[in-house]
Amino acid sequence: MSEFKRKILYDLEEWRVKDNRKPLVLRGARQVGKTTIVKMFAKQFKGFISLNLEIEKERELFLTGMDVEKTISKISFYSGVLLDSGVLLFIDEIQNEPQAVQMLRYFYEQHPEICVISAGSLLESYVGRTFSFPVGRVEYMYMYPCSFYEYMEAMSENFDLQTIYEGNHHFIHERLMDHFQTYTLLGGMPEVIQQYASTKNLREVESIYSTLLASYQDDVEKYASNKTQMAIIRHILQYGWASAAEIITFERFAGSTYKSREMKEAFLTLQKSMLLETVYPTNSVRMPLQEQFSKHPKLFWLDTGIVNFVATVRDELFGAKDIQDVYRGRIAEHIVGQELLTISNMPNLHRSFWFKNDKSEAEVDLLYVYNGYVVPVEVKSGVNSRLKSLQSYMAVCPHDVAVRVWSKPLSIDEVKNPISGKMFRLINLPFYLVGLLPKILNSYLG
Repeated sequence: MSEFKRKILYDLEEWRVKDNRKPLVLRGARQVGKTTIVKMFAKQFKGFISLNLEIEKERELFLTGMDVEKTISKISFYSGVLLDSGVLLFIDEIQNEPQAVQMLRYFYEQHPEICVISAGSLLESYVGRTFSFPVGRVEYMYMYPCSFYEYMEAMSENFDLQTIYEGNHHFIHERLMDHFQTYTLLGGMPEVIQQYASTKNLREVESIYSTLLASYQDDVEKYASNKTQMAIIRHILQYGWASAAEIITFERFAGSTYKSREMKEAFLTLQKSMLLETVYPTNSVRMPLQEQFSKHPKLFWLDTGIVNFVATVRDELFGAKDIQDVYRGRIAEHIVGQELLTISNMPNLHRSFWFKNDKSEAEVDLLYVYNGYVVPVEVKSGVNSRLKSLQSYMAVCPHDVAVRVWSKPLSIDEVKNPISGKMFRLINLPFYLVGLLPKILNSYLG
């Protein structure tokens, strides 16, 4: 199966040419393609040294008493490649050797000319618990499952992708929606996309989902701090996928007998592994967003394709005329939330949704922060007058732009708010344009 380019390659190139470049920690859940993307990036260097610290003799290269010169010498001798400014050093599974983690500081302070990238399949579960990266001496970049545009790249749909970028998408709207529906069904895990690009057979990727799920279950012992938490995490990984894009309650989650506190701790552990995110509501309409941690969160998983597989909605999605009709609209909301996350590879990005702090139960699906503006994003079909939660938000927010994601072509409506009387612009955004949301908002919010 051939490799396909991902957006993060451009971010890695920007990192490479920075004046004050620091060793890079590439973070992300298992199987999102970290090792593959580093190997692709390495092709532009004169040399590449890849170390896997699951291998004892490669781990021992860093047992030098924090002597960076000795470490460089040992790595050069071991690899047969002189480690200098023209070589990329990749330290994979770095969580297996705390001294290697601390050595990143000395690479930065004494040899900043050397490009160093580190990663680890279980890195997230170790950070802050077993060790911490040297503060101020490293920088972070996050990897997520593939976006829709990366999927299109993998499928070699270059004409349709260029049509999106050039703004002529309305001519091929139905075809682009078909592409997006297939992407929604598959999800963004790179191995799934590569397999489908090779075979075009939706059934042949099912074994990959099974393997991914088994690997997450196998990692439970490494995530969990005790046997009780291990059992709770196994329960979440077995039954929690069916609650995707749903507001959840920790107490007795998914039919369990577990209490709220221990269930919440297990969710936090899985969140550190980047397998899921518990997204809390806010009643803010401007920055900074103040999440209401006393309220129930909404659950977003790593990947929509895995959700479809475990929740057994693949057949329903395949035959649906509109993805908003599947699973009570939650699959549509989940894939939009996933797309919003892939827009940037910056660290510490968290999604939010909005609720009105009264008895009206008004709730906006997602919020997107752009240039300091908090833009409401609803994943809804139907006429404008029925977007009651969005109307409630726009009645109190300080700007005049809202977004509704739907299956129809791009359009802009001028809407009069029935609550405040204020006019606002409603951007009706087809699913396949969510990845261009910053560019589109720039036209309205600057």
